[in-house]
Amino acid sequence: MRGVVWDLGNVIVDWDPFHAIAAGVGEVEARRFLDAEDVDFMAYNHGPDSGDSWDDAEADLERTHPHWLPHARAYRRHFEASLRGPVPGTEALIRELHAAGIGQWGLTNWSDELYHPHAPRLFPVLGLLGTVVVSGTEGVAKPDPAAYRLAVERSGLPAYQLVFVDDRASNVEAAIACGLHGLVFTDADTLRTDLRALGLPV
Repeated sequence: MRGVVWDLGNVIVDWDPFHAIAAGVGEVEARRFLDAEDVDFMAYNHGPDSGDSWDDAEADLERTHPHWLPHARAYRRHFEASLRGPVPGTEALIRELHAAGIGQWGLTNWSDELYHPHAPRLFPVLGLLGTVVVSGTEGVAKPDPAAYRLAVERSGLPAYQLVFVDDRASNVEAAIACGLHGLVFTDADTLRTDLRALGLPV
C-alpha cells in the first residue's frame, strides 16, 4: 500500500446534521424531521452532494413536502453547527502518515456550496491531503464508481496500491469493486491496527 484515500464525514470530521437543524427549528422539530417517514434526509442531502444546488433542492422539497421546508432551510443556514469537531484520533494518523511520506487524498460526499466555505477553514489537517475530491464540485458522489475512478486518477497511483477508508460499508464495498483496498472506519484505534496490518507506518 502506497497511499490512503480518506472519506471525511465521521472519519475525519464529526458531522451531525441534527445540530444544524435544531439551531433553526429546535431540537424536537429537528428530531421529527430526521425521523420523518415521508422524507429521507440522507436522500435529500445526496442531491446537493451530487452537484445539485441547494436552491433547487429546497424548491423541490417545497413542492413535495412544504411542511419540512423550514427544517431543510435551517440545515443549510446553520450548517456549520453540524460540524462538531475532529473525529478523535484520526488527525494523528494523518499526520503520522504524512511525516512518513505516505500519499493521502480525500473523497467526500459534500456539497460544493457547503464544503469550500467551511471544511478547509475549520479542519486545517485537510491541507495535508494531496487533493480532496468533493462530490458536489465534481457532480458525482459515492458509491458511483466514477467517484472512485476520479480519486484514483488524482492520486497518480494504481487503485491496488490505495487504501480507502469510509464509515459506510456500502461505500467501502464500492471502492473494493473498483480495485482499491477498503476499510470500514469504526474508530481511530481500530483503524491504526488495520493500517499497520497492511504495512503502513502508523
